[in-house]
Order: sequence, then structure tokens, then C-alpha cells
Amino acid sequence: MRAAVADAEGSVTRDGITVHYARHGSATPTVVLLPTWSLVPSRHWRFQVAYLARHFTVLTFDGRGSGRSDRPASPAAYRAAEFASDALAVMDATGTERAVLVSVSCGALWSLRLCAEHPDRVLGAIFVAPAVPFAPPPPERRVQRFDEVIDRPVAWEKYNAHHWKSDYRDFVEFFMGRVFVEGHSTKQYEDAVGWALEIDPATLVASDRGLEDCTPLAIGRLAKRTRCPVLVIHGSGDALRSHAQGAALAKRTGGALVTLEGSGHFPHVRDPVRVNLMIRQFVEGVGR
Repeated sequence: MRAAVADAEGSVTRDGITVHYARHGSATPTVVLLPTWSLVPSRHWRFQVAYLARHFTVLTFDGRGSGRSDRPASPAAYRAAEFASDALAVMDATGTERAVLVSVSCGALWSLRLCAEHPDRVLGAIFVAPAVPFAPPPPERRVQRFDEVIDRPVAWEKYNAHHWKSDYRDFVEFFMGRVFVEGHSTKQYEDAVGWALEIDPATLVASDRGLEDCTPLAIGRLAKRTRCPVLVIHGSGDALRSHAQGAALAKRTGGALVTLEGSGHFPHVRDPVRVNLMIRQFVEGVGR
């Protein structure tokens, strides 16, 4: 599928770091498709942009560390508060007073901050496979040791700073294989591997360390303060973030939970039609 042509493009700069954004469509309300972990650029939203822009205004931006945005070296530049501030800067630059936020995985961390600290800017929030620390990770991930030197790491031991620097492609291929657990996902897998190889290992390490302050207590406080309408979409087969995490977020925010049976961590890429229809229904509801 070819990427939708943007109606407008631009960039915003904060503290010397520039992020690139694009606007599609012109109808109300506005939907902001937030960046996720810096491993992938905003192109992972391409199936949503092409459909949602027929009905709403859609804003996307490459998160710092990815795509056409800058790649700062300091972990402090990748804190959740920085991503949230980037989103506000993009909204300001495009004259967007309020919007529905849609996030995937780590994007939930900046989305929650916006919901809690800037409620006047948020109409509602959709969380897809949210990476929130409200429940234990899948059992297979509990072998992770990010800073330890591991000789010949296997499986989730590859989620390791030293391994990223020594054999980054090996990590990327393993990781994307766990993102797409559904059958017949070859094209999605290959696209995602290609996106991930655009970022260098040192930047990815910095982006991971930047989220160390996203503790269960800190994120729990943000969820408790969230008052806007919330929809959580989570696959039962998610191998990166347990379904229990999404269920816990829905409970803490008073939101609705939709479980996609058998879906993995990127259902918006693997099953875009179904996810798009849920997004549209939610946005039209809060828009009214």
C-alpha cells in the first residue's frame, strides 16, 4: 500500500531538537497518532492515516530518535515528558486546540501524561497494546538483563545493550518476530525490520534508558488522573506486553477494553481494517 500524500508538512524545534510532522485531511475532530518507541518511525501508522484522513484531520510525527526527526544522544532527551511536549508543540504548530490521541505500545506513556497534565487538549485517548507497568511481562521476557554482558544470548536475552551494539540486526530480527506472532505476517515483519534498521544501536540504548523513570507508581498516578473517554485495544497473543497490562489500564482509567483474540503487539499493522473501524467509531463518539 502506498503512503498517503500529506496535505502539509513541517517541523518543530524544542531545546535544539527538531521533530518532523505531517498533516492529512481537514475534517474535525483531529486525531493525533503518537509516536511509539524510537525503534520505528511514524510510517507504522500508514494504514491508519490513509483511512482516517477521509473522515478527520490526522497528525503524525516521527518521534525523536526516528524517521526524519533528530537523534539526540542523551537518555534524558527520551523521557516520556519530552515526547509529550513534542506532541503539544506539533498541536500548537498546526493550530490544534484539542484532539483524540491514539498510541501504540510505549506511546501510552506520553499519551497518559497528556491526558493527566493537559486535559484541556485531549478529547479522548485510544491505547493499542499499551506498554504500561501494571502487570508482569510475559514469562519469556523475565530473562532480560539489559546491562549485563551475556555470551551468546538467546531469545529475550538479546534485549541487551551490549548485544545491540555487537549484533544489532540479530536483535531486530528476533524482536520483530515477537511483534508479529500471527501467521502470514512476512510483509509486515520485513517492513518493520527495515524501519528498525534505520536507527543506530547507541540511539536505541539511549531511548531505552530514557524511560527508566516510568515506574509503576509514576504511571499509575497519571492513569488515576485521566478523566477523558478511554478505549484500550489489546491482543490476547501479545508476546511483548501481556494482555493483563492493557486490562489494568482500562480498569484504572475507567475505559473500555477490546480484546483481539490471537492478535500480537501491532494489530494496527496486522489487522488494520478492524482497528481502523474501532478508532473511527470512538472518534466520532467523542467528537459528538
